[in-house]
Amino acid sequence: MTVEETQVAVAEVVAVEEPMKAVKECEKAVEGVEESESKPTTVEKSCSYKEESNFLSDLKEFEKKALSDLKSKLEEAILGNNIFKKDEPKKIEEKEKPVAEVEEKKEEQTEETEPAVKTEETEPAVKTEEIEPAVKTEETESAVKTEETESSVKTEEGEKVPELTEEKEAVAAPVCEEETKLESSEVVDIDISLWGVPLFPGKGSEGTDVVLLKFLRAREFKVNEAFEMLKKTLQWRKESKIDSILDEEICSDLSSAAYLNGVDREGHPVCYNIFGVFDNEELYQKTFGNEEKRGQFLRWRLQLMEKSIQKLELRPGGASSLLQINDLKNSPGPIKKELRVSTKQAVGLLQDNYPELVAKNIFINVPFWYYALNALLSPFLTQRTKSKFVVARPAKVTETLLKYIPAEEIPIQYGGFKRENDTEFFSSEDGSVSELILKAGSTQTIEIDAAEVDNSTLVWDVSVLGWEVNYKEEFVPNDEGSYTIIVQKKKKIGANEGPLRNTFRSNEPGKVVLTIENTSSKKKRVLYRYKSNKCF
Repeated sequence: MTVEETQVAVAEVVAVEEPMKAVKECEKAVEGVEESESKPTTVEKSCSYKEESNFLSDLKEFEKKALSDLKSKLEEAILGNNIFKKDEPKKIEEKEKPVAEVEEKKEEQTEETEPAVKTEETEPAVKTEEIEPAVKTEETESAVKTEETESSVKTEEGEKVPELTEEKEAVAAPVCEEETKLESSEVVDIDISLWGVPLFPGKGSEGTDVVLLKFLRAREFKVNEAFEMLKKTLQWRKESKIDSILDEEICSDLSSAAYLNGVDREGHPVCYNIFGVFDNEELYQKTFGNEEKRGQFLRWRLQLMEKSIQKLELRPGGASSLLQINDLKNSPGPIKKELRVSTKQAVGLLQDNYPELVAKNIFINVPFWYYALNALLSPFLTQRTKSKFVVARPAKVTETLLKYIPAEEIPIQYGGFKRENDTEFFSSEDGSVSELILKAGSTQTIEIDAAEVDNSTLVWDVSVLGWEVNYKEEFVPNDEGSYTIIVQKKKKIGANEGPLRNTFRSNEPGKVVLTIENTSSKKKRVLYRYKSNKCF
């Protein structure tokens, strides 16, 4: 799965169709874990979350045909220099200007000639009137003179018109030659690319099919519509100078509003959009205070999308789309007109110019106004886009994220184990996360072996989804004659508590025992990991 939008503390506040249904489905999936699953297991993930294949062999016949047709149209357009709009109107006007001047000169000369003709025609007529009609010879001579004059005038006109015509042709000829020269001098640009991937099929880039399939999927494999969408995107990028946007310094104050952090279970980069930062009035006014600032915000949002794309693998089999997490906690909501308008504009730009680049859009800490916003923005989104939305209420945030992101990649504020600048667990391989199910009214223990004394320190992370349990930590020596050491005395942990981390260094062999007592009427999910760090 892929998509057409991405992050920002505003760019994607878009709604889901039947959000309550999605929430119930999440709850149902979590509660569906069998009671017998009390032993440590790997964390459950969403079985339906898989990106659509970009391998040609996996495509259906009609999809293969659509891809082939689009590549043909694209190649023809590139070779014909028909991808971008041409700036010809101004040139044509400039070329036609000399011709128009010639036409004006012709008219002026014609007007000057006509009065002269009329004068010559009038003079014989006047002379005829003055001479007595009785003199037929003179009349005849006068008539002959008149005919000669008219003949002479016609001859003059006949000579002058061709001269003007020849002059016009003489001016037009260089113009035609210039146009022909310009057309023949046009260089075919086969290096046109999008998101760093060459688009000219003849180059044989493995990423070309991946990019083109995104536009086809966004338009339900309608070749002409996909082709027009691609052309508009390329034209928009050219006019908006998107290819150089990464070099710009834009809205540095918004670094906490949206950022990339880790990857999901399928390797997709994860982008977090924190809408709550705009609850700060000073930052809000600094970002949306006037039209110029809102324009900068939109450009910052586009820059963030371009940075995200750099993390993708635009090749068959690669992670070619993003996972977006939209945190609506403390968000100002739709009552803020400027935020609402900017959100709508951002959604439109992202959907039109970044198709199929978001695999899933997860909305967490969803407040009551979210459902009202659904009615506002839903009509502007395609059904395919809306199908990628997932909604999680505050109590279900960690549970929902675990379906898509491993616990070691989920930030600690969302119930995961990822800490900024962590000095204990350096990578996802450095201490795998295990899970166990704690039945209602039951007690479970987690034992961490410390059998050898080798100047090492044990470190562990533990988290219970929803907590509301009694918890304690102790070290139990192997020697029965030694005393048990209380590491953390028993205490009641509330529902809003985050993951816990602790360390212990022993001077004798034994084990650290973590005891969790579930006094509630609901089963609990427990996540934990541990490792031993040598001390020097």
